[in-house]
Amino acid sequence: MNEPDPIVKAPPTLLPNGGRPHMNNPPLLARYAECIFWLARSVERAENLARILEVNETFSRDRSGSHNWLSIVQLNTDEDAFFAKHKTASAENVIRFYLTDADNTTSIVSAVTNARENARTLRPLVSTEMWVQLNVTYNRVMAVDPGELAPGNLSRLLTEIKEACQTFTGITEGTFYRDQASYFYRLGRYIERADQTTRLLDNKYYILTKAGGSAAPVEVGQWHAVLRSASGYHAFRRIHSSDLTPARVAEFLLFNPGFPRSVRLCLREIEEAPTELKSRYALRSGNDVAEGLDQLRTILGARSIDQVLAAGLHEFIDFLQRYLIAITIRLSTAFFGHRPEAEGGEQAYGDFPPVAYPSQTQALSR
Repeated sequence: MNEPDPIVKAPPTLLPNGGRPHMNNPPLLARYAECIFWLARSVERAENLARILEVNETFSRDRSGSHNWLSIVQLNTDEDAFFAKHKTASAENVIRFYLTDADNTTSIVSAVTNARENARTLRPLVSTEMWVQLNVTYNRVMAVDPGELAPGNLSRLLTEIKEACQTFTGITEGTFYRDQASYFYRLGRYIERADQTTRLLDNKYYILTKAGGSAAPVEVGQWHAVLRSASGYHAFRRIHSSDLTPARVAEFLLFNPGFPRSVRLCLREIEEAPTELKSRYALRSGNDVAEGLDQLRTILGARSIDQVLAAGLHEFIDFLQRYLIAITIRLSTAFFGHRPEAEGGEQAYGDFPPVAYPSQTQALSR
């Protein structure tokens, strides 16, 4: 599932405001709102990718005992871009493609660069500590030595990048002023997190069709890797101390209300932001976003994991991903100054997908 370009080009218009600004806060520029949205998404994306690469290097092996690096390319739906540059999905090629390839818009170096450029635009809003940490992270990523990509050094490098992103998230939590901009940061962070969780789960959905009620030893290792890629292994074991099954992992990542990266919890965080923007700042736009999020929450709440698996996990995840794209498009229209477009002549650009979970048809340039 492709997404909009994280480099923002929003017009310098004010966010719609039906009343006076809340307290003494001035109205937020639309381009600032969009920049903070994509800043959050870019940092979240870089951290997530570093974690996935690290886990794949350390834990994830296929039936032959070798690492399956093609799964990383498939997870990010980058097959066309990757094989246009590389003949095989070897460890060396995949690692370079996702770590240091600036031409790859989904690489860590691209995500960190995008975050820094958005933060540069946001210098009047972001704290000094946020700006400094992003520069530290950027300089570290840009200075990666080829020797650090070797198997013996790669895990250390990825841990550094992951912890640098987590440090930025913690600094933001402690220093970013809680006004309109903070809600757009929350929207970006949790939309990206939900999207990455669905991608990670979808990448392993085929195992469910083979495993049945319990997983074979190799498949158990694969699902351990999935949980570790989402930083959810220990949280999962608090709930399920034994009998790891693919169905339980899927339920945990989709529906668990306490796990920070579950789709359900992310959706709860996303849903609060437009409501707060409307009630605290009298923003008249975004009603369709709030209604769409409420509908999606209802859909998730009305389904058990057994029902999802019976109807098709891939189809359900595809539906969730398309829904998140529609939410992003509607946010861009409501708050960032973008005009709605039409695509294909049949379905309006940004329409929410029907609940029947049709196959994926809508694509956006990443």
